[in-house]
Amino acid sequence: MNVNLSEIRRRTVTPNDYISSLEEASRGLFLAKKRNYALHSEALPTLRKFADRIVVVAFSASWCKDCAEQIPVLALLSDATGLEVRIFGGIKKDPLSQICKWRIPPSPPEVVTLHVDKLPTMIVFGLNGNEIGRIEEHPRTMPTLEQELNEIVKSHNSDCNSGITT
Repeated sequence: MNVNLSEIRRRTVTPNDYISSLEEASRGLFLAKKRNYALHSEALPTLRKFADRIVVVAFSASWCKDCAEQIPVLALLSDATGLEVRIFGGIKKDPLSQICKWRIPPSPPEVVTLHVDKLPTMIVFGLNGNEIGRIEEHPRTMPTLEQELNEIVKSHNSDCNSGITT
């Protein structure tokens, strides 16, 4: 699937802006993780190398424990590597629907078009808008988020080298 990254940038915020916008109780959980987490440095050189060739788009909610674990790591990665990370926040479940998982609005319509089933969902896009990988809830193949992002980038090297911009 190809997305319009310019439109996504317009409708999202950085991880630090997202965390700052949360209500105090939720913000405290996100900030505690950010303060206490140490990035695994072996993943950083590759992420720095490809930071200008990929965009990570994440879907988050203040009530989500996995979001409180992963979104602060994305903020740290962005700060440490220059990686562009954009957050769609305010995701809400739709408890009245048997068909739709998310209530739209306030959830953005991208939860449907990008097939978001779990939170957080972190999607890695090349600059051409093509999805090159995704992580749902937490890393599945590597011990940390930065290590798994590193593996996605390394395994899709040719997609990351596309010079097409959106």
